[in-house]
Amino acid sequence: MIKTKKIQLDDFIVPININGLHGRMLRLPSPKARKREILLIYGQHSNLERYFGLAELFNDFGGVTMPDLPGFGGMGSFYKIGEKPTLDNLADYMATFIKLRYRGRRLSIAAISFGFAVVTRMLQKYPDIAKKIDLVISISGYVRHDEFNLGRSRYFLLRFGSWLLSSRLLSVFFRNIALHPYVIRGYYKRFAELPPKLSASDQQKIIDFEVYLWRCNDLRTHMYTTNARLRLDNCTGSVKIPVWYVHADMDVSLDSAVVEQHMQVVFSDFHAVSVKREAGKFYIFGDKKTARKLISPQLRHVLRQI
Repeated sequence: MIKTKKIQLDDFIVPININGLHGRMLRLPSPKARKREILLIYGQHSNLERYFGLAELFNDFGGVTMPDLPGFGGMGSFYKIGEKPTLDNLADYMATFIKLRYRGRRLSIAAISFGFAVVTRMLQKYPDIAKKIDLVISISGYVRHDEFNLGRSRYFLLRFGSWLLSSRLLSVFFRNIALHPYVIRGYYKRFAELPPKLSASDQQKIIDFEVYLWRCNDLRTHMYTTNARLRLDNCTGSVKIPVWYVHADMDVSLDSAVVEQHMQVVFSDFHAVSVKREAGKFYIFGDKKTARKLISPQLRHVLRQI
């Protein structure tokens, strides 16, 4: 499953180099009679392969571009150029990408989880770019740290642990010991809530892909941004753009009611869409059919309008 899609994916990948950081970019050209341009931004613990199916789905409505972020998907991290992966630095990177890629062109943005936090901060910092955006789609995105369903003790444990592991020496130790492929496979085989309908072969492919994601993404960046999202507050500025909030009805990691309240504070127009999701946490949207459940009929209608 993953191997077949990866071969197809390679046909649409080009290298990118911004400020000395090398990564990849997926570019799916616009279908005939479609003028919309869609920028797809993934979140933590992700790469282009994971959301190729979602990119294919959005491609029905326009041209789709999905770039790596510094420290994600195998791209070099900010640490390589003497910077930290702060939310502001990631927002600046995204602004630079848009200015280089979309000169004089309008676009829509779809962002997933932490990617939505980056996009929101960018739109708040760069009102000139915000004027070029006609629509923002949030897929399980969040605005403030108090939207996460974490108990007090777990919150402080995650915050302290991510702060510790964002240091250079500890991250190297943790990656080579706790995130050794053998250890990761053992953990997922014992504790992962994989969809029970999957065959043993497909379950193994998902576990292997999880191992790949943990190894290809920069651990320091992952931990630094985890700590950042636990301190996140994007309710400090408004954005005059409509937002569509897509969330899974069985996702207990976020308090959707609180997310909606905060999004209405930040964005000028708000729409919420709840989609069904099977039990289990680990999904690879590597095929269009699996990703289709994320786009409701109402949102499809909006995307077809341009």
